[in-house]
Amino acid sequence: MHNRKLLNIELGRVSAAEYKELPDSGIVIVLDNIRSAHNVGSAFRTADSFKIDKVWLCGICAVPPSAEIHKSALGAEDSVDWEHVGDTMDAVRRLKEDGYTIVSAEQTMDSVMLDTFVPEKGRKYAVVFGNEVAGVSQEVVDASDFALEIPQYGTKHSLNVSVSMGVILWHFRLHL
Repeated sequence: MHNRKLLNIELGRVSAAEYKELPDSGIVIVLDNIRSAHNVGSAFRTADSFKIDKVWLCGICAVPPSAEIHKSALGAEDSVDWEHVGDTMDAVRRLKEDGYTIVSAEQTMDSVMLDTFVPEKGRKYAVVFGNEVAGVSQEVVDASDFALEIPQYGTKHSLNVSVSMGVILWHFRLHL
């Protein structure tokens, strides 16, 4: 027999209600002024895939309900908890108070390369992903415990934010 693709009904996916009952991962993501509603939707879909506990939508981020978010989230905006705050630093301060290690996905002078980073089991992480043009704001980078950088080998110096989310969150879940 050929390597037949599975049908959706064969995947054994949980419902949105069952998803909310799954154990927490200890990981949240913070979107720092992501301007594209499609990228916000992709964040929800990626967060759902890796059982991320919450999506923090900050500043100019679109919020559900939104046809553009739904188009790329495919309903994940209903399974993953989320909260909108006007200023990313407000979310960062709250997460620090709640014991999260704040990690900016950014290229900095002292960033840690993703391929050398191993998350600590039992530690709570808040990973901040930045605006499509400006990246994570300097104020948020300064307030972070460290910056995490995806090694890249081509001529470009960045990835689409939705791709970065997938790479980094997969890495976290691989090691936790």
